[in-house]
Amino acid sequence: MNQNRVAAIQMASGPNVNANLLEAERLIGKAVDAGAGMVVLPENFAIMGLNEQDKVSNREQEGSGPIQGFLAQQAKKHGVWLVGGTIPMVAGSENKVLAACLVYNNAGVCVARYNKMHLFDVSLEGGTEKYTESETIEHGDNVVVIDSPFGRMGVAVCYDLRFPEMFRQMLDQGMELLVLPAAFTAITGKAHWEVLVRARAIENLCYVVAAAQGGYHLNGRETHGDSMVVNPWGVVIDRLPRGSGVVIADIDRSQLASIRRSLPAISHRRI
Repeated sequence: MNQNRVAAIQMASGPNVNANLLEAERLIGKAVDAGAGMVVLPENFAIMGLNEQDKVSNREQEGSGPIQGFLAQQAKKHGVWLVGGTIPMVAGSENKVLAACLVYNNAGVCVARYNKMHLFDVSLEGGTEKYTESETIEHGDNVVVIDSPFGRMGVAVCYDLRFPEMFRQMLDQGMELLVLPAAFTAITGKAHWEVLVRARAIENLCYVVAAAQGGYHLNGRETHGDSMVVNPWGVVIDRLPRGSGVVIADIDRSQLASIRRSLPAISHRRI
């Protein structure tokens, strides 16, 4: 396992779970062949339903289910850390899910779970594009930062990106690397995606690995794509504007430490 090289996978998932898993398997293999020691899948990688209730019928209990089985198997088979985008998990309500991002180590063991906190309830461009995630998703409550061979790693999902206070909490827990599965819309992505991803890297002086959905989906939705890895100086190391594929970059923790020493903004905070 290469403890420096990371990969972000970009997909255009559809309503068929098995087809999505086959595509994810292909792209994970491609990332591993390129030397990645950690692979990050996009939000909703396993199912992008024809309607919002489709994910409810595919929700899984923690520790069992075909999607979790797939993630554990892939991590163990390839000997890599695998950040499982988001998958629908059982929630308190029968007609809702928790959008859970599960992290597996290179032995295929789930070592962390983050439930998406901020839910995308918006009406874009005069109501022509409307999203109400809270109708089918229960929000999570806890920030997640874990130890990994790639550094202290924070986990966030998509709309979380717009809430900088969340990442300050992560920073206080030692975050050096942020993984961000996402499915930004074409409208918001064009306007804000790159700016926000790079801003989170710059203000927290950390690496960001952002894995996005990118393309047209059978439910009529279009996602922005532009998966990328950004270094602590805000430089985009690698990116994929559209379509399915893999973004690869090396994490240089000595560079991260050097940037934090030369620009000690983190220690200058007064609020």
